[in-house]
Amino acid sequence: MSLLSVPKSLLLGSPLSVSILNQIRKKRRPFCCNMSSGSSQPLTHSLTLPTQLDQPIQIIAAPGVSDSQFRTAIESSLFKQWLKNLESQNGILATGSFLLKQVLVQGVDMFGQRMGFLKFKADIINKETGVKIPGVVFARGPAVTVLILLDSEGETYAVLTEQVRVPTGRLVLELPAGMLDADKGDFVGTAVREVEEETGIHLTLGDMVDLTAFLDPSTGGRVFPSPGGCDEEISVFLYRGCVGKEIITQLQGKKTGLREAGELIKVHVVPYKKLWRITADAKVLMAIALYEMAKGSGLLPPKT
Repeated sequence: MSLLSVPKSLLLGSPLSVSILNQIRKKRRPFCCNMSSGSSQPLTHSLTLPTQLDQPIQIIAAPGVSDSQFRTAIESSLFKQWLKNLESQNGILATGSFLLKQVLVQGVDMFGQRMGFLKFKADIINKETGVKIPGVVFARGPAVTVLILLDSEGETYAVLTEQVRVPTGRLVLELPAGMLDADKGDFVGTAVREVEEETGIHLTLGDMVDLTAFLDPSTGGRVFPSPGGCDEEISVFLYRGCVGKEIITQLQGKKTGLREAGELIKVHVVPYKKLWRITADAKVLMAIALYEMAKGSGLLPPKT
């Protein structure tokens, strides 16, 4: 593996140079739908899935959701992927034991011109008992995070970002990460660009190791940090490199992020041996677990 270098361009913000890893997607069966609305009636959408052709699904807009938001939600990759997951090999509807009756679209948040977050409530019934399964969904789609380990003068350091996280009400130390634009299918390239924006480090994709690829194939090769309420699935990557101590000094406290987008990010470089104790970020802790288990099992490629 080539050494990680952070040249002068690190501080100059030069464009990221990275190869894009193409993702192979399995073909999915299409679904059919019809939409109708009335001036005095809630917006509704009728949808039929292949697994329950005799049981059309009603999708309803909650009060406050506009016509354009409703249509955007139904046509979004977030919602379509959720429907595909229901009918996948390990999907809820695959066994025929459950029935999706209704979906209530409760909220839509846009990131500029594209879908950001989607919130909806799904009525899924256990056919045997008639009991409804808890089904509030916060959809945000796939993401990638990178554990960056830098060896310098006999010490291994990890790169973290300090970010303002309004949902927690706190400043949080995290691994560099990025949400993916699934519409374009650029799963890894988008994430690597996010990492450069957050840390200023130029990553070489060929030197990265997909830690979640070591999971059993039945998992889909991704991690669900909060499956009880969120669809987010994260691919965890590892990047290992060697740098001079001056690079560690340059990175420490570096301010990054897209200020115009509200990103107020500060880079922290910490000894790896202390990493597991200094933050409660789930991405950090699961990355450590995957890295240590993969290393202990001899699955990691050798350093070069």
